[in-house]
Amino acid sequence: MTGRGFEVVTAYQHKQITLPVRKTSGSAGYDLAAAETVTLQPHAVTVVPTGVKAYMESDEYLSIFIRSSLAFKKGLMLANSTGIVDSDYYNNPDNEGHIMIAYYNTNDTPYTIEKGERIGQGIFMKYLTVANDTAEGIRTGGIGSTGTK
Repeated sequence: MTGRGFEVVTAYQHKQITLPVRKTSGSAGYDLAAAETVTLQPHAVTVVPTGVKAYMESDEYLSIFIRSSLAFKKGLMLANSTGIVDSDYYNNPDNEGHIMIAYYNTNDTPYTIEKGERIGQGIFMKYLTVANDTAEGIRTGGIGSTGTK
């Protein structure tokens, strides 16, 4: 696949998933929505599925950011600060490249994210490598599959 874009993952094909879009011509981010209703427990990390995957050129990645309204008004934050979706995450054998967003609920009460609620934004970005880069590995899995060391 060339270029960049979004597709619905197989497990959500018949669940009325809307592909991410920009709301204005000046918006950098594509709005990502929840694929299911999920309750975020207080002071805990919860993963929210989007039902979509992203494809892009090999020298690009998709940055995932929280929508500011969820942070400022609802007290939520991304568990990993900023999500990074690598180009080789697309169609990986573990989860087909399904973009899932991990939230931390800073509140003392649960917060429910409704299916279809805009929960994040994805911004496609280019990256650079060093002159003597020797990365030759091939992704064989989903989240955390590039190792811990």
